[in-house]
Amino acid sequence: MEIFASGLSMGESPRWHAGRLWVCDWMAGEVLSFDAAGERRVELTMAGLPFSIDWLPDGRAVLTSPAGVVLGDGTPYGGTGRGWNEIVVDAHGNTFVNEIGFDFMGGEEPRAGTVQVIGPDGSARQVADDVWFPNGMALTNDGATLVVAESYRNRLSAYDAGADGSLTNRRTFAELEFAPDGICVDADGAVWYATVPGSCCIRVAEGGAVLDRVDADRGCFACMLGGDDGRTLYVVAQEWGGAEGVGGRTGQVLTHRAAAPHAGRP
Repeated sequence: MEIFASGLSMGESPRWHAGRLWVCDWMAGEVLSFDAAGERRVELTMAGLPFSIDWLPDGRAVLTSPAGVVLGDGTPYGGTGRGWNEIVVDAHGNTFVNEIGFDFMGGEEPRAGTVQVIGPDGSARQVADDVWFPNGMALTNDGATLVVAESYRNRLSAYDAGADGSLTNRRTFAELEFAPDGICVDADGAVWYATVPGSCCIRVAEGGAVLDRVDADRGCFACMLGGDDGRTLYVVAQEWGGAEGVGGRTGQVLTHRAAAPHAGRP
């Protein structure tokens, strides 16, 4: 992979939006965007961890935060009083969020988390349970399937996604070699997953066949397909020594030319 940008505190949740790459820099409390040359600007600031970003159908940014889901200007949107992890919004305006289920940073005993959906009216309801450290989520191109990365199961799980935000027919999309973190979907229906312990990104087909792999010299936290033709894989990577071991501004954005372009959401 090639270095696209460096000097991040801890990059997460990369997104391709409005012709730019967006990245949540957790330790800096900033949402950054980058142009094609890697020049950056600060789009939003956030307080607390974790936070992840997506956009509603009307173009407004929505972010997870320790206090719930908020709009880009900090206005509460829904799911208030809960600390959510990842986020993805479907074409109907359903905002899927997940919660880990325990205080990972505080060293609590692991337990299962959930996936919930927040409607346009701000109401939240649980639509999936028994997910072990849910991380990245992605919707397929037709919006009919939600894929959830379960870090503590080394698995991608899939659900049928209804227009009302319901999730049914849980199944295993792929059993994985490494714990998955952030994910994205391509036009062939394959999923790229980033992995911190594996220090790489791996493309897998439904059923688990490995289609591609690119390695880094540090943990890979998340990935997103983008660029003008959708075939640039952007990877956020960071030197990682555990919850207490994030050191300096060692975060990078790396790139790799992918076989198939971006599809689905985010």
